[in-house]
Amino acid sequence: MYDLAVFWDWIEFVVRWLHVITAIAWIGSSFYFIALDLGLNREIPGPADGEEWQVHGGGFYHIQKYLVAPGHLPEHLTWFKWESYATWLSGAVLLIIVYWAGAELYLIDQNKADLAVWQGILISALSLGIGWLLYDALCKSPLGESQTVLMIILFLILIAMSWGYIQVFTGRAALLHLGAFTATIMTANVFLIIMPNQRIVVADLKAGRVPDPQYGKIAKLRSTHNNYLTLPVIFLMLSNHYPLAFATEYNWIIASLVFLMGVTIRHYFNTCHARAGNPTWTWAATALIFLAIVWLSTAPMRGGIPAYQSTVDLTRQEQRFADAKGFAQVHDVIVDRCSMCHARDPVWDGIHWAPKAVLLETEVDVARNARAIYLQSGISQAMPPANITNMPASDRSVIMSWYRNAGL
Repeated sequence: MYDLAVFWDWIEFVVRWLHVITAIAWIGSSFYFIALDLGLNREIPGPADGEEWQVHGGGFYHIQKYLVAPGHLPEHLTWFKWESYATWLSGAVLLIIVYWAGAELYLIDQNKADLAVWQGILISALSLGIGWLLYDALCKSPLGESQTVLMIILFLILIAMSWGYIQVFTGRAALLHLGAFTATIMTANVFLIIMPNQRIVVADLKAGRVPDPQYGKIAKLRSTHNNYLTLPVIFLMLSNHYPLAFATEYNWIIASLVFLMGVTIRHYFNTCHARAGNPTWTWAATALIFLAIVWLSTAPMRGGIPAYQSTVDLTRQEQRFADAKGFAQVHDVIVDRCSMCHARDPVWDGIHWAPKAVLLETEVDVARNARAIYLQSGISQAMPPANITNMPASDRSVIMSWYRNAGL
């Protein structure tokens, strides 16, 4: 049974790797086409809306964009859709593996909301679609005619969701879900708006009808929205590796400010790509927002327990680890080799709070982090880093035997 932990960890690794690969493909094509569209030379006469000459990889590329469509449909037409779909689907699987299968540890914070596992999973699943419904309704309403008003309202929705997630989930899960919430809006834009509109244009061309340019205009607008949401999503997806982002008192404000920082960064690049100037003020704005994030993350953590750390009783699975043969010896090993850093008040020089917000002082801490201890310090030698506390092989054997004794 103990091999299940290794197998499950590799499954998570593979899915995460797939998620990263597909995200790179989606983000890369998205950024490229936005930059291409903004940089087109539209002063050249002809049927095209604009054209561009580019050089890459030893060759030259002549690109033309048609506002609606060319006079006839080309035989070979490349669609850009699966990058988005695969990114969202792989992310959903990763969410299930990490946060649904590990709901008691990573998803639900019983100090915030007394939820059963199924209730936490239900909230997780249903909440992801709310953003798309609100956003799509706003885009199709009279408010959607003003892009500034639309983006301000969307930003307020994101702030509300950030605060709401924090009231229910652990800090780590809250920020991750806010990223998934936003990514769902982006993929739904592709699946429910951009692709259907493009199919309508293609169908009109095949039937010999003149396509309505409104479909392309709407699709471009949604693509632009996706462009500005991309960088915050990347930050939130990476945030679970950084307790300073997810495990502090003001984590929901930090997550909200990240969206502003994403807008300033993309505005700089988009303006430069459009050859509309060099808005260096965005650098100062981005730096100020980032400094505000740094201040919010460190001010409340000095000398305190990370806010996300649960102090409720052990779950039945965690209790099995606490009752397993060898637990007392493992606890002594962890306290001796790991707790100088993974403590509420670390004593290791230069460590101000527990790395990754993982606490390994008490018996409850050890039982709660059993799987991570087994994988990081038992079956592998990832921890302690560079074996800085000189953990002998015999201690690692004790950890492995204890985990296997629990039968999980």
